Amino acid sequence: MRKKSVGAAVVALGVAGATLFATGSAGSHGYTDSPISRQKLCANGTVTNCGSIQWEPQSVEGLKGFPAAGPADGQICSAGLTQFAQLDDPRGGTWPATKLTAGQSYSFRWQFTARHRTTDFKYYITKNGWNPSQKLTRAALDPQPFLTVPYNSQQPPATLSHSGTVPAGKTGRHLILAVWTVADTANAFYACSDVTF
Repeated sequence: MRKKSVGAAVVALGVAGATLFATGSAGSHGYTDSPISRQKLCANGTVTNCGSIQWEPQSVEGLKGFPAAGPADGQICSAGLTQFAQLDDPRGGTWPATKLTAGQSYSFRWQFTARHRTTDFKYYITKNGWNPSQKLTRAALDPQPFLTVPYNSQQPPATLSHSGTVPAGKTGRHLILAVWTVADTANAFYACSDVTF
């Protein structure tokens, strides 16, 4: 009798795990490559000593609802995932940076290794005077996204670009935080891109 109960429990756990894998966030993954994100810099070998993110640039996934919810300050670039903590390390402000011009039109691009129904994409940027040798916090970001792209629960293609205007008046080094909010799970994907004006 006991053997039968244990066997049934194992089968039930296996079915639950397979269901979660099939329907949960495991099927949704993506990252930005324009401007190039920290996770993509690690994946393509431009930056080394990155840990496991070099094999999983598409997996920076945490709770949605940013900035009211989501990853804690200092853990935003890693989405709060300890295995990707290297993304939060400012490396003394030496991450390779994409050169931009304040006020310019720019095409922000996502790559998806698996696609998911989407609420929206939001892009935030650090305030002037931000210290690039410190971990990213909400207080370091302009309070409103400079670009929001509603996606109405649609499924994105494998590659998706958004045209927007980089905020005027920015100088020096900055960080752009891109947030892809998934419609049918509790999660979002986060990507930090270092830029210089």
